[in-house]
Amino acid sequence: MTVDQMSTAADRPRSTASAGGIRSAGRPRSSMTARKHRAFYMFVSPWIVGFLLLTIVPMVYALWLSFTTFDGISPNWRYVGLGNYRELMNDSTTWDSLGRAGLFAAVSVPLSIVAGLGLAVLVNRPIKARGLFRTLLYLPAVVPPVGAGIAFKNLFDQNAGATNGVLTFFGFDAVGWLADPYARYVLIMTVLWGAGNIMIISLAGLQDVPRELQEAARIDGASSWRTFRSITVPLLSPVLLFQTVTGVIASVQTIMPMLLAPLATTGGLTTVPQSNYTYMIHVFSQYFALGRYGYASALLWVLFVLILIATGLIFKFTSGVVFYNVDPEAKK
Repeated sequence: MTVDQMSTAADRPRSTASAGGIRSAGRPRSSMTARKHRAFYMFVSPWIVGFLLLTIVPMVYALWLSFTTFDGISPNWRYVGLGNYRELMNDSTTWDSLGRAGLFAAVSVPLSIVAGLGLAVLVNRPIKARGLFRTLLYLPAVVPPVGAGIAFKNLFDQNAGATNGVLTFFGFDAVGWLADPYARYVLIMTVLWGAGNIMIISLAGLQDVPRELQEAARIDGASSWRTFRSITVPLLSPVLLFQTVTGVIASVQTIMPMLLAPLATTGGLTTVPQSNYTYMIHVFSQYFALGRYGYASALLWVLFVLILIATGLIFKFTSGVVFYNVDPEAKK
């Protein structure tokens, strides 16, 4: 056996052992990856099941109802195709209520964002008992909508409300806050009552703004307002975009404050002030007051499509003014 043959024979077991080691190391890595995948699907399975059963299935069922005259009780229903959609296109009440909902969103969303951002700026300063102030300002957002609606109803009641009590104490006449035209203002105040949610999100965004940029602007002679407008707000633009989109969706679907503060407690939905008769109130009346499940389902599907369009338009028209630290469309 030559020297080269001896070296080849000596290297063969070593390379074989090395390959075997790679294969043996590969098996645990593969099983570990499989375990991670199983754990992942196990943890997300409750959400997936809930999403399918509580979102997809009801949406598909509502879509099917929108093509029928089903009233929820009678078996004598029929398929009408696009009849419900044609009816709502010619229904002036539907479009009037949609216009009120859009106006409410156009007013309440900017006010809520400005109020939440202003509170976030205040509690972001190094003041004493800062944590206490943050807690107190966020506390109204924890109150359930039903409780907040009842509280505002009692607060602005024309006969026994505390607001009119203060007015009459100073010699002013009592005001019908829950009737037109004041009902819309009470509704906006009810929404602003929960501005603590926006405050918390804005506060997290403020704390993520690099202090070096703010300090550099001050060194260059920029005022506090100029620093806030030129540095803080652009860096907060993704947060503001998120609040705008979610705020529009939530405001268009607002229904609980209107239902809890009607003009009377015996007339049902017909006593809701005209200024507060928004799209969701119209949907609610079609469902539960008139029993028109098919027509109400068509109304909801139209609202779903309109919300998708509004969200797409918001993203389109804000693409040039939203600043991202990392390009969201960058390919990895």
